[in-house]
Amino acid sequence: MIWQESAGSWYLIPAQPVGVVHFLGGAFVGTAPQLTYKWLLERLADSGFAVITTPFVNGFDHLAIARQVLNRFENILDRLQNAQTIGFLPVYGVGHSMGCKIHLLINSLFNVQRAGNVLISYNNFPVKRSIPLLDQMDSIPFLDQFDLNNSIDNFEFTPSPAETNEIIQSSYQTRRNLLIQFENDTIDQTAELSPILLERFPNMVVSRKIPGNHLTPLGQEIDWQVGEGFAPLEALGKWMKQELSKDLVVLKAEVCRWLNPTGAVI
Repeated sequence: MIWQESAGSWYLIPAQPVGVVHFLGGAFVGTAPQLTYKWLLERLADSGFAVITTPFVNGFDHLAIARQVLNRFENILDRLQNAQTIGFLPVYGVGHSMGCKIHLLINSLFNVQRAGNVLISYNNFPVKRSIPLLDQMDSIPFLDQFDLNNSIDNFEFTPSPAETNEIIQSSYQTRRNLLIQFENDTIDQTAELSPILLERFPNMVVSRKIPGNHLTPLGQEIDWQVGEGFAPLEALGKWMKQELSKDLVVLKAEVCRWLNPTGAVI
Protein backbone atom coordinates (compact mmCIF):
# COMPACT_ATOMS: atom_id res chain seq x y z
CA MET A 1 0.00 0.00 0.00
CA ILE A 2 1.16 3.51 -0.76
CA TRP A 3 -0.28 6.86 0.20
CA GLN A 4 -2.16 8.63 -2.58
CA GLU A 5 -3.34 12.24 -2.76
CA SER A 6 -6.46 13.72 -4.30
CA ALA A 7 -7.58 17.34 -4.04
CA GLY A 8 -5.53 17.86 -0.88
CA SER A 9 -6.74 14.73 0.92
CA TRP A 10 -4.66 11.61 1.43
CA TYR A 11 -5.81 8.02 1.40
CA LEU A 12 -4.47 4.52 1.93
CA ILE A 13 -6.50 1.58 0.59
CA PRO A 14 -5.82 -2.08 1.51
CA ALA A 15 -6.62 -4.87 -0.95
CA GLN A 16 -9.95 -5.85 0.62
CA PRO A 17 -11.10 -3.11 3.00
CA VAL A 18 -13.69 -3.96 5.63
CA GLY A 19 -14.50 -0.35 6.51
CA VAL A 20 -13.51 3.27 6.01
CA VAL A 21 -11.75 5.43 8.61
CA HIS A 22 -12.02 9.20 8.24
CA PHE A 23 -9.13 10.58 10.30
CA LEU A 24 -8.73 14.13 11.59
CA GLY A 25 -5.62 15.21 13.50
CA GLY A 26 -5.01 17.86 16.11
CA ALA A 27 -4.42 21.58 15.69
CA PHE A 28 -1.39 22.37 13.53
CA VAL A 29 -0.25 18.71 13.26
CA GLY A 30 -3.52 18.07 11.42
CA THR A 31 -2.18 19.95 8.40
CA ALA A 32 -0.17 16.88 7.32
CA PRO A 33 -1.68 13.86 9.10
CA GLN A 34 -0.32 11.38 6.54
CA LEU A 35 3.10 12.29 7.97
CA THR A 36 2.48 13.23 11.59
CA TYR A 37 0.24 10.21 12.29
CA LYS A 38 1.91 7.94 9.73
CA TRP A 39 2.53 4.89 11.91
CA LEU A 40 -0.94 4.76 13.47
CA LEU A 41 -2.78 5.30 10.19
CA GLU A 42 -0.72 2.71 8.34
CA ARG A 43 -1.43 0.15 11.07
CA LEU A 44 -5.17 0.83 10.69
CA ALA A 45 -4.80 0.17 6.96
CA ASP A 46 -2.82 -3.01 7.70
CA SER A 47 -5.80 -4.08 9.82
CA GLY A 48 -8.14 -3.82 6.84
CA PHE A 49 -9.48 -0.27 6.95
CA ALA A 50 -9.38 2.19 4.09
CA VAL A 51 -7.96 5.37 5.63
CA ILE A 52 -8.95 8.79 4.32
CA THR A 53 -7.40 11.74 6.10
CA THR A 54 -8.40 15.33 5.49
CA PRO A 55 -5.78 17.95 6.38
CA PHE A 56 -7.03 21.29 7.68
CA VAL A 57 -5.51 24.59 8.73
CA ASN A 58 -6.33 25.67 12.26
CA GLY A 59 -8.43 28.81 12.71
CA PHE A 60 -11.06 30.40 14.93
CA ASP A 61 -14.08 29.22 12.91
CA HIS A 62 -14.32 25.53 13.73
CA LEU A 63 -17.75 25.27 12.15
CA ALA A 64 -16.32 26.38 8.80
CA ILE A 65 -13.49 23.85 9.21
CA ALA A 66 -16.03 21.10 9.91
CA ARG A 67 -18.03 21.99 6.80
CA GLN A 68 -14.94 22.11 4.57
CA VAL A 69 -13.55 18.87 5.96
CA LEU A 70 -16.85 17.06 5.45
CA ASN A 71 -17.24 18.31 1.86
CA ARG A 72 -13.74 17.20 0.95
CA PHE A 73 -14.18 13.82 2.61
CA GLU A 74 -17.49 13.13 0.87
CA ASN A 75 -16.05 14.18 -2.50
CA ILE A 76 -13.12 11.79 -2.26
CA LEU A 77 -15.28 8.99 -0.85
CA ASP A 78 -17.74 9.35 -3.76
CA ARG A 79 -14.83 9.34 -6.20
CA LEU A 80 -13.36 6.16 -4.75
CA GLN A 81 -16.74 4.43 -4.66
CA ASN A 82 -17.62 5.42 -8.23
CA ALA A 83 -14.24 4.15 -9.40
CA GLN A 84 -14.96 0.92 -7.52
CA THR A 85 -11.73 1.37 -5.59
CA ILE A 86 -13.74 0.70 -2.43
CA GLY A 87 -17.29 -0.48 -1.89
CA PHE A 88 -20.06 1.03 0.17
CA LEU A 89 -18.54 0.22 3.54
CA PRO A 90 -19.26 1.38 7.10
CA VAL A 91 -17.58 4.70 7.87
CA TYR A 92 -15.91 5.44 11.19
CA GLY A 93 -14.64 8.81 12.34
CA VAL A 94 -11.31 8.80 14.21
CA GLY A 95 -10.04 12.05 15.67
CA HIS A 96 -7.25 13.28 17.92
CA SER A 97 -7.47 16.40 20.11
CA MET A 98 -9.05 19.19 18.02
CA GLY A 99 -9.92 16.56 15.41
CA CYS A 100 -12.38 15.13 17.95
CA LYS A 101 -14.20 18.46 18.16
CA ILE A 102 -14.46 18.66 14.37
CA HIS A 103 -15.90 15.14 14.19
CA LEU A 104 -18.37 15.98 16.95
CA LEU A 105 -19.55 19.07 15.06
CA ILE A 106 -19.84 17.12 11.80
CA ASN A 107 -21.91 14.42 13.50
CA SER A 108 -24.12 16.99 15.23
CA LEU A 109 -24.80 19.60 12.55
CA PHE A 110 -24.75 17.69 9.27
CA ASN A 111 -26.66 14.70 7.96
CA VAL A 112 -24.00 11.99 8.02
CA GLN A 113 -24.12 8.25 8.61
CA ARG A 114 -21.37 6.90 10.83
CA ALA A 115 -20.97 3.39 12.17
CA GLY A 116 -19.13 4.92 15.11
CA ASN A 117 -16.51 7.42 16.23
CA VAL A 118 -13.18 7.04 18.02
CA LEU A 119 -12.32 10.19 19.97
CA ILE A 120 -8.74 10.32 21.27
CA SER A 121 -7.64 13.00 23.77
CA TYR A 122 -10.66 15.26 23.22
CA ASN A 123 -9.80 18.94 23.54
CA ASN A 124 -12.29 21.82 23.63
CA PHE A 125 -10.37 24.63 25.31
CA PRO A 126 -11.16 28.33 24.78
CA VAL A 127 -8.77 30.53 22.81
CA LYS A 128 -6.81 31.79 25.84
CA ARG A 129 -6.10 28.24 27.02
CA SER A 130 -5.34 26.98 23.52
CA ILE A 131 -2.80 29.73 22.79
CA PRO A 132 -1.13 30.33 26.17
CA LEU A 133 1.86 32.13 24.60
CA LEU A 134 -0.31 35.13 23.79
CA ASP A 135 -0.90 35.68 27.49
CA GLN A 136 2.84 36.26 27.98
CA MET A 137 3.60 38.46 24.98
CA ASP A 138 2.71 41.71 26.71
CA SER A 139 5.96 41.36 28.70
CA ILE A 140 8.00 41.86 25.52
CA PRO A 141 9.14 45.56 25.46
CA PHE A 142 8.42 46.45 21.85
CA LEU A 143 4.90 45.02 22.16
CA ASP A 144 3.96 47.33 25.04
CA GLN A 145 1.96 49.49 22.65
CA PHE A 146 -0.45 46.62 21.99
CA ASP A 147 -3.10 45.49 24.44
CA LEU A 148 -2.78 41.81 23.50
CA ASN A 149 -4.74 40.47 26.47
CA ASN A 150 -7.65 42.70 25.55
CA SER A 151 -7.31 41.63 21.91
CA ILE A 152 -7.43 37.95 22.69
CA ASP A 153 -10.40 38.53 24.99
CA ASN A 154 -12.29 39.71 21.92
CA PHE A 155 -11.76 36.41 20.12
CA GLU A 156 -13.24 32.99 20.71
CA PHE A 157 -13.67 29.87 18.68
CA THR A 158 -16.91 29.39 16.74
CA PRO A 159 -18.65 27.61 18.27
CA SER A 160 -17.25 28.40 21.71
CA PRO A 161 -16.49 25.55 24.13
CA ALA A 162 -19.81 26.06 25.92
CA GLU A 163 -21.72 26.25 22.63
CA THR A 164 -19.96 23.11 21.43
CA ASN A 165 -21.14 21.20 24.50
CA GLU A 166 -24.70 22.42 23.94
CA ILE A 167 -24.60 21.36 20.28
CA ILE A 168 -23.36 17.88 21.19
CA GLN A 169 -25.90 17.56 23.99
CA SER A 170 -28.83 18.40 21.73
CA SER A 171 -27.85 17.15 18.29
CA TYR A 172 -25.06 14.54 18.26
CA GLN A 173 -26.24 11.65 16.07
CA THR A 174 -23.71 8.81 16.27
CA ARG A 175 -24.62 6.20 18.83
CA ARG A 176 -21.47 4.08 19.10
CA ASN A 177 -18.39 5.82 20.50
CA LEU A 178 -14.97 4.98 21.90
CA LEU A 179 -13.34 7.61 24.12
CA ILE A 180 -9.61 7.21 24.75
CA GLN A 181 -7.64 9.06 27.43
CA PHE A 182 -3.95 8.81 28.23
CA GLU A 183 -2.71 8.50 31.80
CA ASN A 184 -0.28 11.44 31.51
CA ASP A 185 -2.38 13.82 29.43
CA THR A 186 -2.85 17.15 31.22
CA ILE A 187 -4.95 18.82 28.50
CA ASP A 188 -7.47 16.04 27.87
CA GLN A 189 -11.14 16.94 28.39
CA THR A 190 -12.72 13.53 27.86
CA ALA A 191 -14.12 13.64 31.40
CA GLU A 192 -16.37 16.53 30.33
CA LEU A 193 -17.44 14.85 27.09
CA SER A 194 -18.22 11.40 28.43
CA PRO A 195 -21.33 12.27 30.50
CA ILE A 196 -22.77 14.30 27.61
CA LEU A 197 -22.52 11.34 25.24
CA LEU A 198 -23.71 8.86 27.87
CA GLU A 199 -26.82 10.97 28.47
CA ARG A 200 -27.67 10.76 24.77
CA PHE A 201 -26.72 7.12 24.23
CA PRO A 202 -26.53 5.13 27.47
CA ASN A 203 -24.53 1.88 27.23
CA MET A 204 -23.18 2.87 23.79
CA VAL A 205 -20.14 4.83 24.95
CA VAL A 206 -16.93 3.00 25.88
CA SER A 207 -14.14 4.80 27.74
CA ARG A 208 -10.54 3.62 27.99
CA LYS A 209 -7.59 5.10 29.88
CA ILE A 210 -4.27 3.78 28.60
CA PRO A 211 -0.56 4.58 29.08
CA GLY A 212 0.80 7.56 27.19
CA ASN A 213 0.36 11.31 26.87
CA HIS A 214 -1.27 13.80 24.52
CA LEU A 215 1.43 13.28 21.87
CA THR A 216 1.34 9.48 21.87
CA PRO A 217 -0.73 9.22 18.63
CA LEU A 218 2.02 11.16 16.85
CA GLY A 219 4.65 8.60 17.73
CA GLN A 220 6.62 6.71 15.13
CA GLU A 221 8.06 3.25 15.66
CA ILE A 222 11.86 3.29 15.57
CA ASP A 223 13.48 1.11 12.91
CA TRP A 224 16.77 0.34 14.68
CA GLN A 225 19.24 -1.62 12.58
CA VAL A 226 22.93 -2.19 13.26
CA GLY A 227 25.47 -4.43 11.61
CA GLU A 228 26.74 -7.79 12.79
CA GLY A 229 29.12 -7.77 15.73
CA PHE A 230 27.26 -5.06 17.65
CA ALA A 231 25.17 -7.27 19.93
CA PRO A 232 25.10 -4.80 22.89
CA LEU A 233 23.93 -1.97 20.63
CA GLU A 234 21.39 -4.28 19.04
CA ALA A 235 20.01 -5.16 22.47
CA LEU A 236 19.86 -1.48 23.44
CA GLY A 237 18.10 -0.62 20.19
CA LYS A 238 15.49 -3.32 20.66
CA TRP A 239 14.83 -2.15 24.22
CA MET A 240 14.45 1.48 23.10
CA LYS A 241 12.13 0.47 20.29
CA GLN A 242 9.98 -1.53 22.67
CA GLU A 243 9.81 1.20 25.33
CA LEU A 244 9.13 4.09 22.94
CA SER A 245 6.61 2.18 20.85
CA LYS A 246 4.61 0.26 23.43
CA ASP A 247 2.12 3.05 24.21
CA LEU A 248 1.49 3.51 20.49
CA VAL A 249 0.97 -0.24 20.06
CA VAL A 250 -1.55 -0.27 22.92
CA LEU A 251 -3.42 2.62 21.30
CA LYS A 252 -3.53 0.85 17.95
CA ALA A 253 -4.79 -2.36 19.59
CA GLU A 254 -7.58 -0.54 21.46
CA VAL A 255 -8.76 1.27 18.34
CA CYS A 256 -8.69 -1.83 16.10
CA ARG A 257 -10.40 -4.00 18.74
CA TRP A 258 -13.24 -1.51 19.00
CA LEU A 259 -13.55 -0.92 15.25
CA ASN A 260 -13.91 -4.64 14.64
CA PRO A 261 -14.61 -6.55 17.89
CA THR A 262 -15.15 -9.83 15.97
CA GLY A 263 -11.47 -9.82 15.06
CA ALA A 264 -12.27 -10.37 11.40
CA VAL A 265 -9.81 -7.76 10.16
CA ILE A 266 -6.66 -8.76 8.33
